[in-house]
Amino acid sequence: MPYTVGGSPMSGRTPRVLILTASYGSGHNRVAAALAHAFRAEGALPQVFDHFESFVSPVFNRATQALYLATLRRAPAFWGAAYWLSDHLPIWSPLLLGMNRLGMRRLARAIEADRPDLVVSVHPTPAGALSEMKRRGFFCPPHATVFTDFVVHTQWIYPNVDSYCVPTDEIRGGLEHRGIPPERVLVSGIPIAPEFSTPPHFLSARKLLQLDHEPFTVLLMAGAYGGLGRLGDALSALRALTPPLQITVVCGTDGLLAERLRRRWGGRAGIRILGYVQAIHLEMAAADLLITKAGAVTLAEAFAVGLPVVCYGSLPGQEASNQRVAEISGAALVARGPSALKDTVELLRSDPLLLQKLKSNAAVNHRPDAAQTVARHLLTAANGHAPHRP
Repeated sequence: MPYTVGGSPMSGRTPRVLILTASYGSGHNRVAAALAHAFRAEGALPQVFDHFESFVSPVFNRATQALYLATLRRAPAFWGAAYWLSDHLPIWSPLLLGMNRLGMRRLARAIEADRPDLVVSVHPTPAGALSEMKRRGFFCPPHATVFTDFVVHTQWIYPNVDSYCVPTDEIRGGLEHRGIPPERVLVSGIPIAPEFSTPPHFLSARKLLQLDHEPFTVLLMAGAYGGLGRLGDALSALRALTPPLQITVVCGTDGLLAERLRRRWGGRAGIRILGYVQAIHLEMAAADLLITKAGAVTLAEAFAVGLPVVCYGSLPGQEASNQRVAEISGAALVARGPSALKDTVELLRSDPLLLQKLKSNAAVNHRPDAAQTVARHLLTAANGHAPHRP
């Protein structure tokens, strides 16, 4: 049976989906890319737009990205305080200065002109803009918000959003506590790339990556901007362990960090220093343990391939919240300094039962098919849902 939108069968044409993302960190864009792939697999035609670049201002987008990164590098506590404060402000608070619905008018004009069948937001600001559009009576197709963190935050929740797709039952409960009807919430997991659904066996992955098969293998990551983590400290601490580990360090787009680490550690046996890695699922499949900041998408990817996690160097704000959720659920351990990291890795290497327990607890959040679940649910929900027309 073909999908229908607005009560009209879509036989003979492809449903068009607008996906709105933002480039503050890499997580939103990775989720958007995973959703685009899933929608294409379901026979839809997705288009991905950076909301701030396309509907606010390219200059504003570049300036605020630079400010965001500078704040995380030089004043992470300030970012943590801002994150906490915005969670305690209602979405209509004048203190927000309308920042949570930026781009609403340009987005409204674009949607009016293009008439997509479905809109999906993976960042809170376009979700706020869509909610305000609907409140003011602009044309607004069915639209959904897909969470990209393992926590509920006030600025993700708007009254006129048709559907919410969330990572866990706990977040669904949090939304219901804040007044969102349960029928508008789907527990889907965080959408991740399809290659995480069928990871290779670790021996095959190590062969492909030309790694030794025997040593305990650790993957060190800190998100797309590797310099925001503490990769150098972590590597120094782990090199002190005996027998030596096999260590892969992924520096992301931070070329200066990769060069600095290569100058110090390049050529040492058992150490690989990499920049941005496209096939990160292979690196995860080859590892016995992941050490990373608590970016939600990275955690979801690790859970999908059954890779135990130690959180290290997580930043205040959403990462601290993700880390707390992962730790409480028993899906990850937390090391809060180089010495603690060294002791934690040594403990896990020497205790296979504890390592297996981490894997088992992570399996609760094991949802490698989240993107497909979201795409199918939203296309089906849009079937017969008449867009609001003034």
